[in-house]
Amino acid sequence: MQFRTRAIHVGQEHDPATGAVVPPIHLASTFVQPDASMTSAYDYARTGSPTRHAFEKTLADLDGGVRALAFASGMAATHCATLLLAPGDEIVTGTDIYGGTWRLFNRVLAERGIAVKAVNTADTAAVARAVGPKTKLVWVESPGNPLLTITDLAACAEIAHAVGALLACDATLTTPALSRPLELSADIVMHSATKSIGGHSDLLGGALVVRDTDLGTRLHWLQNATGAVMGPLEAFLCSRGLKTLELRVLAQSATAQRLAEWLVAHPTVTTVHYPGLASHPGHALAMRQMSAGGTIVSFEVNGGVDDARRVVESTKLFQLAVSLGAVESLIEIPAVMSHGSYAPEARRAVGIADGLIRLSVGLEAFEDLRDDLASALPRA
Repeated sequence: MQFRTRAIHVGQEHDPATGAVVPPIHLASTFVQPDASMTSAYDYARTGSPTRHAFEKTLADLDGGVRALAFASGMAATHCATLLLAPGDEIVTGTDIYGGTWRLFNRVLAERGIAVKAVNTADTAAVARAVGPKTKLVWVESPGNPLLTITDLAACAEIAHAVGALLACDATLTTPALSRPLELSADIVMHSATKSIGGHSDLLGGALVVRDTDLGTRLHWLQNATGAVMGPLEAFLCSRGLKTLELRVLAQSATAQRLAEWLVAHPTVTTVHYPGLASHPGHALAMRQMSAGGTIVSFEVNGGVDDARRVVESTKLFQLAVSLGAVESLIEIPAVMSHGSYAPEARRAVGIADGLIRLSVGLEAFEDLRDDLASALPRA
């Protein structure tokens, strides 16, 4: 079956008790056991629940994995993956990553005695130089956030595996609708389900998907032990979001492509970051790894941070807010919003300018979004 068909039917079988075409939400926190052996499929909702498992089954299928685990947030999912590491281990990560991930790695993991090496993962040679015998996890984002750099996932998987490390990819910006890192030999995929999977700015959640059964078992043990699981209502909403995921993401990506091309031609826009543009340094690789350029566009304007602030505070349809991937278009300045947890010197060192603007393109008409930006951008 094709992707969009599986998104609707896998894990979403009709309710045999009533015939309802939408599986019910199971809110129960505990489940009666037939005997004291505790061999029932469900016992306590932290370990698993029917509604959460339905979402996990669908997502694992769409990502090409053997198991998915749903968490209370994307950061909870990321944290669980890092619990595979022990003091003395090393993680190699990118420089173009979500600010919350940077904070977890550099403020939390480092204090636990885990060494963190940050390199430009778009430079495969830099990744190869960074890994070593202590490297246990290579963590990448492709496209990166917020500069939309593109990382060669298959090459990084080969590099990681050569030293006995796992490759994990934060695929929040692509979702399985555009890119499936497990098919390129990544070991773990992380999604902030809050974003495009939910798609409607009304839930908080995250997920890990793996292609190895034993790794899935280890991660589930850690998830159950630490408890940051997704609730049943959020799981139900994520299942609903998956049904329209491909339609939404492809439509949003098409509009993002047109906006990026329009911004390139604007006289007061100095730089545009978008993998769908032929001028993007990672364009050819992106088009091999992704089925479209994605829903996020970043750019800079003449005048730097002052003009950037005026732009983001002047739009009407682009709402000033963090997050991304929903049906509503959003606009923000990463340096003071989504990536404000970066140390300022670290942020500037990796190229996240104080005046960088990030767009999350929603489902509004291209013409309306273009006109909204046109009215907010500086005059030539």
